[in-house]
Amino acid sequence: MGPHPAVAAIRLAVRRVLHDVLNQHCAQESAEPPLVLAACSGGADSTALASALAFEAPKLGVRAGGVTIDHGLQAGSDIRAAEVVLRLRGLRLDPVESVAVSVGKGGGPEAAARDARYAALDATADRLGAAAVLLGHTRDDQAETVLLGLARGSGTRSLSGMAATTGRNGRYRRPFLELDRQTARKACLIQSLPVWDDPHNADPSYTRSRLRHEGLPALEKALGKGVVEALARTAQLSRDDADALDCWAADAERTVLVEDGALDVAGLFALPAAVRRRVLRRAAITAGAPAGSLFARHVEEVDRLITAWRGQGAINLPGRVGVRRQGGRLVIRQG
Repeated sequence: MGPHPAVAAIRLAVRRVLHDVLNQHCAQESAEPPLVLAACSGGADSTALASALAFEAPKLGVRAGGVTIDHGLQAGSDIRAAEVVLRLRGLRLDPVESVAVSVGKGGGPEAAARDARYAALDATADRLGAAAVLLGHTRDDQAETVLLGLARGSGTRSLSGMAATTGRNGRYRRPFLELDRQTARKACLIQSLPVWDDPHNADPSYTRSRLRHEGLPALEKALGKGVVEALARTAQLSRDDADALDCWAADAERTVLVEDGALDVAGLFALPAAVRRRVLRRAAITAGAPAGSLFARHVEEVDRLITAWRGQGAINLPGRVGVRRQGGRLVIRQG
């Protein structure tokens, strides 16, 4: 008799990712087996992820470890992180580390915590020489991300949600994007794995929490079941479109670049709006504007220097990047 369907599903998802990591590792002709880390908060999604990694990795000759991030945002968070370390070691993951971070205030509490978390994961992966870091984001998380992008009016790229593979050299892998949250929770229950429910996930002061507990249930009540699956499909379709447009924009950028890194206004005007705005966003980020702080409204303001020129002055973007039109050129510079 095989494992419970929920357990089988999470193991299969992780196995597929490990095969991909192994193929990439073999292409690099490294003699040492690759190290794959599970990022674990102690919640159901990441605990199910860690257990599946612990089960599958030895069969494939992959070294499996774990890391938990202590954000320091709740009393006793250090004790909680220590408990997660013990549980990961109980799964025979090695190495296992707990990393404490200091969360700033830039971009709001959720964005600041995310930035601190990924910075810590990057540093840990670099120090340990990890080939990949597995993240426990599920289809439900994907649906929430799509809705948040839609609410912000951030365009096709934002609607594409989270990619299965991101980061430098494909470091971050999300095996569970096609699995729902209940599958992960059920897998933990079947295996008698203790899980921790972060109170922040139920705190209405956080936008994602309100969306999870109020917004999505209201949509399902109004539209019927299947909203989460439909939003996840939207993410994949939007990602395909966004990837194609990004490739087009990369080619178009080379045709409008002039001396000193400026852009040719006539060439930009001739481009389709979706491509032109991507070229402008790429140029602003290259000049020093932080990608996470550069929103659609910023790009639209810059776009008006091309499509609705009335002698406007310079436009200031995040990161102290200024954009101004000089004759037939668009100059984008920091400082």
